Amino acid sequence: MNMIFSPLEQFAIISLIPIHIGNFYLSFTNSSLFMLLTISFVFLLFYFVTLNGGYLVPNAWQSFVEILYDFVLNLVNEQISGPIKIKQRFFPLIFVTFSFLLFCNLIGMIPYSFTVTSHFIITLGLSFSLFIGVTIVGFQTHGLHFFSFLLPQGVPLPLAPFLVLLELISYCFRALSLGIRLFANMMAGHSLVKILSGFAWTMLSMGGVMYLAHLAPFLIVFALTGLELGVAILQAYVFTILICIYLNDAINLH
Repeated sequence: MNMIFSPLEQFAIISLIPIHIGNFYLSFTNSSLFMLLTISFVFLLFYFVTLNGGYLVPNAWQSFVEILYDFVLNLVNEQISGPIKIKQRFFPLIFVTFSFLLFCNLIGMIPYSFTVTSHFIITLGLSFSLFIGVTIVGFQTHGLHFFSFLLPQGVPLPLAPFLVLLELISYCFRALSLGIRLFANMMAGHSLVKILSGFAWTMLSMGGVMYLAHLAPFLIVFALTGLELGVAILQAYVFTILICIYLNDAINLH
């Protein structure tokens, strides 16, 4: 009897080390494991690349890290206006965020691994924490004048309450949309690849004429895998550039 596996099984949270403290469930799961593996890999990569100041003639790994560093540095300089000294304060945060998301997405492309960013609670937690940090930066920079972004200049007084409410809702939804965008793209891409892979395998197991017909879905799977690899890189970039834009809005009120 053939078993039908759901494409959503790859996103299942599995408890590896059950931990219960009263009514709190703090178990170490496969999601926690792959986040820990990602952080450890990034840390070890940067540590060995920068050990003893690096090589005078960079090897492949050092060249990769240098390209990554220059890319994020240019991103911060282009998207955040103001003096170099001010915007460079946020470079470590942006660099760590981009590196974490990039490697989480890429590790999720490895067969039988786990895609951390395909879970809404993780992407939402990351986006909300960064959103709160951006808001704090805005208040530290401008004080209560930061509320002025809720009311554009030249707005008629009768429309002011409605615009303030709309701008406030729009501002708060930044964090929600930031998390949803990353989660939805990663989950949809992986699900589609899983469905087409299962379809191709079913056609292959039928034999006969259908044995030749399996080549089409397999070719589509290979193409989608390449596309999904590009999406993994692009989503880390989009998430990071939006954080830079939000930081720029908080630092430089218009």
